[in-house]
Amino acid sequence: MNSIAIAGMGRMGANMARRLISKGIKPVVWNREPEALPRMEADGAVTAKTLTELVSKLPAPRTVWMMIPAGEATETLFMSLLSLLEKGDMIIDGANGNWNDAVRHAKKAGENGIDFVDAGVSGGIWGLANGYCVMAGGSKAAFEKAEPFLQALCTEGGYMHCGGPGAGHFTKMVHNGIEYAMMEAYGEGFELLKASPFGELDMASVAALWNRGSVIRSWLLELTQNAFDKDPKLEKVNGIVPDSGEGRWAVEEAIRLGVPLPAISGALFKRFRSQMKDDFGDRLSAALRGEFGGHEVKKN
Repeated sequence: MNSIAIAGMGRMGANMARRLISKGIKPVVWNREPEALPRMEADGAVTAKTLTELVSKLPAPRTVWMMIPAGEATETLFMSLLSLLEKGDMIIDGANGNWNDAVRHAKKAGENGIDFVDAGVSGGIWGLANGYCVMAGGSKAAFEKAEPFLQALCTEGGYMHCGGPGAGHFTKMVHNGIEYAMMEAYGEGFELLKASPFGELDMASVAALWNRGSVIRSWLLELTQNAFDKDPKLEKVNGIVPDSGEGRWAVEEAIRLGVPLPAISGALFKRFRSQMKDDFGDRLSAALRGEFGGHEVKKN
């Protein structure tokens, strides 16, 4: 088996390192902010303060799993690793990156004799205890080199070779689009329950009920119950819902490929709406109702 390092000790990367340790694999870990390293060393990882040190502590052939935010940060890390790794080593990108970037990175890595796998990772903070779900893209040979680590990280049957370079991140993009739509459906349903003419319902109990034999049971519904158990009226929660980028890419790909995604698109646009501090469009709609119908317009 290759030796492995994880670059990026955020919530996901740190827990992935801990799960590998629990499975008897001792990773080398690095983080952009070194303050996280002593905690990881206490948990059993080997730490490196620089990327050069990280590579030097890995016997060949090496695998470095990138687990930092997609975009410029991952691009910088990828290029740095290319200059440090050797032929026969491998880079795995676990960020929620654009699948087109994965295709480009695989080509660039291949030119240097380095294998590349794009790995869409799902499981969140629960992956440490329950195992992750990983959607992998890349050559079959690269996937097989990564497979021992995937077996350690994932729940049983929880990883798959989805196809060539980019296929892992493409599949994860679609996964996240579906997640957007499911979350929006639950949100709208509980909003309607909140307006029920039958008095104030116990939302946590409804979520628990629906998760016992109903056709809409799911892990997201379990998490819905958890959220209501902690804060029954969600009074401590801000209603702003950020979008990570993958929902946008899914809709963009749907437009390019001519695939209708009404539910996922609607969920994405609802997230945009939640992020608007001053909803000018709604103010105009209210003003127009006053103009054409004489309806009351509430003033701020």
